[in-house]
Amino acid sequence: MHLLEVKWLSKHFGGIKAVEDVSFKIMGGSITSIIGPNGAGKTTLFNCLTGLSKQTKGTIMLSQRNITGLPPHAIVRLGIARTFQNIKLFRQMSVLENVVVSQHSTMKGGFIDAVIRGSRFISEEKAAREKAREFLALLGLDHAAEVPSYNLPYGDQRRLEIARALATEPILLLLDEPTAGMNPQETSGIMDLIKKLQMLGKTTLLIEHDMKVVMGISETIIVLDHGVKIAEGPPEKIKNDSLVIEACLGRGAHTV
Repeated sequence: MHLLEVKWLSKHFGGIKAVEDVSFKIMGGSITSIIGPNGAGKTTLFNCLTGLSKQTKGTIMLSQRNITGLPPHAIVRLGIARTFQNIKLFRQMSVLENVVVSQHSTMKGGFIDAVIRGSRFISEEKAAREKAREFLALLGLDHAAEVPSYNLPYGDQRRLEIARALATEPILLLLDEPTAGMNPQETSGIMDLIKKLQMLGKTTLLIEHDMKVVMGISETIIVLDHGVKIAEGPPEKIKNDSLVIEACLGRGAHTV
């Protein structure tokens, strides 16, 4: 069964067709990459999938449920979490607090529980902190739990963003350029992490410029150019596709 099914998705900004009639399916437990030149519509597609931008037309199905047009908080509750190309941490909060806060959208306690600090709130907050420590350990950040997030090295800040997304316990994880700005060692670590998450049953959809990453971990690659899907398939097929070579690969691995 397909975990995610996107049908004829389009997003227009006035006369600009940022995404146009894009369709694809993602199997549970898979790793899928979206590539394409700058301005191809990759992040706009992510924004539509996560409710940050309302699509012009088309449908989005998650586990056979229509989530088209739902607001971001509802989509998170249904199991889609994401990171951003530009890191969006709570810089003054500790590493641990950043992960705890990310869980609030899926907690059952309401505003009143939080204000009066009732038993439900206290119980959920304790569980959230325990879960946060588990995800920090998974990401190799448990040693920095009490460190203000702005003090983390750049690569660890990106790992923290992934930890925050994972803490919502998504069934689909969307990573927007997870290795951007990283050195080769950090990049290799993120590749290993994504593979590890797959072994734990996670499904990952990522936007990535580094073709070594894309070719090294992806089972399926989707290629966008000017908002249109021009190719889809396994790495071997994609790297030999003439349309892809012309639009992306021929311009250099780090300008895709």
